[in-house]
Amino acid sequence: MNQYSLNRKLTQTIGILLGMSVAFWILRGLGILTFIPGGIIWLLLFAAIGIGVFSYFQRRWWRF
Repeated sequence: MNQYSLNRKLTQTIGILLGMSVAFWILRGLGILTFIPGGIIWLLLFAAIGIGVFSYFQRRWWRF
């Protein structure tokens, strides 16, 4: 697996996690998905942030 395919997969994962968390947050606010705890939404957001940080540093460290 080269650098570009790994970065692409990490970027896709970030987008998927952010999209899911925003969709869950909106649907929960509308009262459709009330059974999903708020902690799950926060975990999705923090996971997206963590993967974004990892992706950034992975791109910077690839040269070494």
